[in-house]
Amino acid sequence: MKVKKGPRWDPESAPTFWINHASRLLMRLFEQSLRPLGFGMAYLPVAIALEENGPLLQKDLADRAHVEQPTMAALLARMERDGLIAREPHPGDRRASLVSLTAVAKGRVPVARERLIDGAERALAGFSAGERATLIALLQRVVRNLHDLDGPA
Repeated sequence: MKVKKGPRWDPESAPTFWINHASRLLMRLFEQSLRPLGFGMAYLPVAIALEENGPLLQKDLADRAHVEQPTMAALLARMERDGLIAREPHPGDRRASLVSLTAVAKGRVPVARERLIDGAERALAGFSAGERATLIALLQRVVRNLHDLDGPA
């Protein structure tokens, strides 16, 4: 009995391989540059939302970061442990608390932003403005294609 062979899978010839590889390298670079500041990439949506808006409720932070409430609760617990956020009772609802950045975190967020910008610039060194625009447009199309999926193929 002869086994029918399909096409040979060569991951390095697929753009998706390179998207994944680039993403992993970027995340490693970003994590390494943020670690000395006491931040991780997961902390940044929360820290930036609090920097831009002031104290917020946990549910508002979860909405802004596009995560579920239990995930946000665990993230805030870690950030509180690390001295980056503080909680205070909500003046209008005794069951709720407002989350805010500590003074330490407020001083570190601008440095974290700069490190992310530097990392992104490093990744795109040598790209023209047109190449950057094309890359963004193509990656946005990939994201839209994946967002449009209703479930597993």
